[in-house]
Amino acid sequence: MRDPALERAIGAAGGVRALARSLGVSQPAISSWKRVPADRVLSVEANTGVPRSDLRPDLYPIETALHQPASMNGGSSVAIDEIDEARAQEYQLIGALLWRAPTAETLALLQGLRGDASPLGMAHFALAEAAAELTPEAARDEFFELFIGVGRGEILPYASYYLTGFLHERPLALVREDMGRLGIARAERAGEPEDHIAILMDIMANLIRGTFAGEGVDTAAFYARHIEPWGERLFADLEVAKASKFYRAVGRVGSLFLSIETEAGRLPS
Repeated sequence: MRDPALERAIGAAGGVRALARSLGVSQPAISSWKRVPADRVLSVEANTGVPRSDLRPDLYPIETALHQPASMNGGSSVAIDEIDEARAQEYQLIGALLWRAPTAETLALLQGLRGDASPLGMAHFALAEAAAELTPEAARDEFFELFIGVGRGEILPYASYYLTGFLHERPLALVREDMGRLGIARAERAGEPEDHIAILMDIMANLIRGTFAGEGVDTAAFYARHIEPWGERLFADLEVAKASKFYRAVGRVGSLFLSIETEAGRLPS
């Protein structure tokens, strides 16, 4: 019997033939699936909107991509000022948009973004306008082309790739070292390496809020080690990527925000 989540994905794609065409595989291959193969989960999600946690809950638990055993972490959520909370929200927003394609609900929320006359404020307005012009189906298509692709996407949002030209290299090991100090780990059997920019942005948001804490790892140190050396280049690439339309606006927000974070980190304390 075919898995119900796979049935949903086939229906969302418009049938077996349509799903096969969108994935670049044969129709008989799709027909033979009982559930989505591990190496096709992200592609099916991007093309159909059926969440990876529904398609393969054994590989992608519905919880966050990070796991934080309480016994391993001394951090706790604390009251922070408005500026730091705004920073944390910005990290979360950008990271979420790079983790998976925005849903209809996410696009509706993005349309309510507000800004001011600053470059970042104007970039927020542009992102809201881009969201208003986008359908969930177009968002999934663009996300697929940019980050998944047939074979690989146009953008590989990993520290290892940007800093060494290869995946699963020393930058990933360094991220894992700091995650160990913070008492957090990738959720069991989660699919993405921990040096994915979305995971790093999520960690930054939690560091700012005081949810994560560990000896020798604070917001400034984590940013300087794991995001500053390559993050702005990633967002600059996203702005000019061939497949970028909506994500051109995301790239602009990310570029401006990280430039502000980098400048702030260089100010005397």
